[in-house]
Amino acid sequence: MNTYFWFALLAATQSLLLLALALNVSRIRMRHKISLGDGNNKALMAAIRTHSNSIEQAPCFVLVVLALTLIDATSPMLPVLVIGFTLARLAHAWGMLYRVFMARRIGAGLTYVFQLLAIIAVLHALLA
Repeated sequence: MNTYFWFALLAATQSLLLLALALNVSRIRMRHKISLGDGNNKALMAAIRTHSNSIEQAPCFVLVVLALTLIDATSPMLPVLVIGFTLARLAHAWGMLYRVFMARRIGAGLTYVFQLLAIIAVLHALLA
């Protein structure tokens, strides 16, 4: 397997998720003819926040996984982190868009857990 496989997979999946969420915002804007702001439309508000939350969470995690990949590309944590974070972000987005509070809560909580695990893995690799 390529040394950068897990990092590349993470970058691709998170980029795809961000693209899908951005397209969803545009779709709702066109349907309701809202060019700026949220027009006080609850579906658009949720779509904007879902996209924004992914923009807030994904880039930092991708950078931490890149750091881990560069330090220790054979780390057994890489597949766990990449798959877990991706599933967490999908659960969060689903929960936000379809108002499934438990999915949103679990997705957010797991996002934080995987971020912390990634940071610990990098620090451990640095100090080992």
